[in-house]
Amino acid sequence: MSRTSLKNNSHKKLLCHLGALLVVTMWGGSFVSTKVLINHNLGPVEIYIYRFVMAYLLVLAMCHKKILANNWRDEFLFLVCGLCGSSIYFIAENNAVEYTRVSDVSMITTLSPLLTTLLIGALYKNERPGKWTYLSSLIAFMGVGCIIFKDGFSSMADSSGPDALSTTIGDLLALGAAFSWAIYAVVLRKLNVTYSAQFVTRKTFFYGLITALPFWAVSAEPISPLGQLMSVEVICNLLFLGLLCSMLAYILWSGVMNTLGAITTNNYLYVQPICTMIIAAILFDNDPITAMGCFGALLIIGGLWFGDFMNRRAAGGAA
Repeated sequence: MSRTSLKNNSHKKLLCHLGALLVVTMWGGSFVSTKVLINHNLGPVEIYIYRFVMAYLLVLAMCHKKILANNWRDEFLFLVCGLCGSSIYFIAENNAVEYTRVSDVSMITTLSPLLTTLLIGALYKNERPGKWTYLSSLIAFMGVGCIIFKDGFSSMADSSGPDALSTTIGDLLALGAAFSWAIYAVVLRKLNVTYSAQFVTRKTFFYGLITALPFWAVSAEPISPLGQLMSVEVICNLLFLGLLCSMLAYILWSGVMNTLGAITTNNYLYVQPICTMIIAAILFDNDPITAMGCFGALLIIGGLWFGDFMNRRAAGGAA
């Protein structure tokens, strides 16, 4: 490979790393927006429906010439992406908060990068991750734990918290969300080879909305009145969730994964709690940045850098 090609490839990878950081920053802020909408009495499934209807229509306007996949097998894989990477993931995550502590849900859903790594290793023997990938993921996951418990463990002993049965239900929902995203990441890498990021995103949103309708029917959530939806705060947060966190973020995520791979890309999800911590500290006076939170952020960034550095060093030595 020529020096120019190597330089262009390095530049492309740098842009993809920056794109992944931008996506997890938006997703980190999405927790705050979702909380604002729930405080305005919108239901978890209702928020999901509004968010992804908006995103789907915008992506459809950009990518509408090709409707169906190349074959029915790929069409089924798109259905799996919509189910696992959209409807199940977001609905399970939102509802888990109603049953258990938010800290528990955050901890369990951030298992998705590790689950992705393990799932890829189990399915593809020639792509089993090395020891440095496992070690960097473990370091980053420890950082996530520091951020989640940055205020200490007093809340764990709060007698007013959920009972054991509710906690178990919530933990299982959160674990299901994390595993659902891991399946989405594995299936997505197959489709990225053949289809554009816009097409993959559009199909994922479409099947996510279709598969979300039964959840909405079962949940029996009431439709919010028009006056409530026309609130400036509600509109702004829905636009942020639909335009940035859904449409733009999913297109970027699909493109980044196609270049960096499923394992490296999904490890960036560990940065999401850092973004949430910073945004919450800016917007809410009762959620300041603490020393433990900063230490967790250092572990996450250091773990990701360490794993990438050691993997590149090992690859260079093998060459």
